[in-house]
Amino acid sequence: MSRVAEHLPVAPDVAVEQIDVSVFTVPTEKPESDATLAWDATTAIVVEARGGGRVGLGYTYGEPATAAFIRRMLADVVRGRDVMAVGASWSAMVEAVRNAGRPGAVSMAIAAVDTALWDLKARVLDVSLARLLGAVRTSVPVYGSGGFTSMTDAELVEQLSGWTAEGIPRVKMKVGTGWGRAPRRDLERAARVRDALPVDCDLFVDANGGYTAKQSARLGVHFTEIGVTWFEEPVSSDHLEELTLLRELLDIDIAAGEYGYDLAYFGRMCGARAVDVVQADVTRCGGITEWLRIAALAAAHGLQISGHCAPALHAHVAAAVPNLAHVEYFADHVRVENMLFDGSLFPVAGDLQLRADGAGNGLILRIPDCERYRVTA
Repeated sequence: MSRVAEHLPVAPDVAVEQIDVSVFTVPTEKPESDATLAWDATTAIVVEARGGGRVGLGYTYGEPATAAFIRRMLADVVRGRDVMAVGASWSAMVEAVRNAGRPGAVSMAIAAVDTALWDLKARVLDVSLARLLGAVRTSVPVYGSGGFTSMTDAELVEQLSGWTAEGIPRVKMKVGTGWGRAPRRDLERAARVRDALPVDCDLFVDANGGYTAKQSARLGVHFTEIGVTWFEEPVSSDHLEELTLLRELLDIDIAAGEYGYDLAYFGRMCGARAVDVVQADVTRCGGITEWLRIAALAAAHGLQISGHCAPALHAHVAAAVPNLAHVEYFADHVRVENMLFDGSLFPVAGDLQLRADGAGNGLILRIPDCERYRVTA
C-alpha cells in the first residue's frame, strides 16, 4: 500500500437508514422586499440523513409542501442505499420524480436530501465535506448581500458599510424598486451607497428581473458611471436573448442563474453567452451533485461560478471548484442559519475559513432552540 493510500479513510459498508424532515419558519426582524417580491419570514426545510450512527444535515428554503414531497416521494427512494454512493441516490431521486416535474420545489426537495447525503458520507468517513469533494482552497470569498428596497437610505448605508468594516470587500444591494417603477430612486440610492463605501470595495446591484431590457440598458450605463461592477438579473434569467444583448452592450458584469433547477438550464444559459458569472444555488439546483456539474459546465465556457445564498451549505462545495468567484453572504440566510444550526462559518477578512478539523459540513441542528420555529404538518 502506498503512503498516500495509508492516509485515506476506508469506506465502510453503511446504508442510509432513515430520512427525517423538519420545517422551520423564522420571521424577519421587519418586512423586507426586493424589486419583485415582499416577505416577512424565511422557511427552511431541513433534512437529516441517518446511517452508521451518524447524521448528515442538508436543507433548502421554500414552502412546507417541499417537506411533504420529500417524505412521500424521496425518503423511500434513498433508504437502504449505500451511503458512499451518493450519485446513485441522486440519480434514483431524479428518475422517481419524472411525472412530478423536475424544476421548482421538486428540485429543491432533491437538493435538501442530496446535501444531507453528502454530509452523511463525509461524517461516516470522518472527513470534512470539502476534503471529501476535493478542496482546491481552504477558504472561500464572500460578498455581503441585503440592501432591500424596503430599507431607508440610512439603514441601507449602515448595513453595507458594516460589512466593509468587517473586512468584506464586496457588497450587494437591491434595485428595481416596484418592478422598475422608481429608476431615479434606484440610481440615487446606489450613488449614496457608493459614496459611503471604501474606494477598494466593489458594489453590486440586483434587480431580481424587475427591469425591462431597455430600462436595463439605460440604467446599466448609469450604474457603471456610479462605479457599480455587477448587475444581477437586470431582466428575468429566463430571457436569455435579452441578457445576452445586455452583456454585449454594457461594460458592467452581468450575472444570473439563481432560479436554475437543472444542468440543462445552465447549458442553455452558458451556450447563449448570457452572463459573465453563473449563479447557482445548491439548495435549488438539485444539490451538491448537480452544483458541481454546473461549475464544470461554467468552466468549460470560461466562466466563473458564484454560490447563491445559503452560505453554510455553499462553503464546502465552493471550496472544491477552481472557477469560484464567491459565495453570497445573504443577510436573511446568515441569520436563519445561525438561529437553527451550530457550526456556521463567519467571514474573516472577506473569506469563510473552512475548519481544518471536524467532519462533514459542520452543521448541527440546534435543539431545543429551534423548536419555537417548527412548523407541524
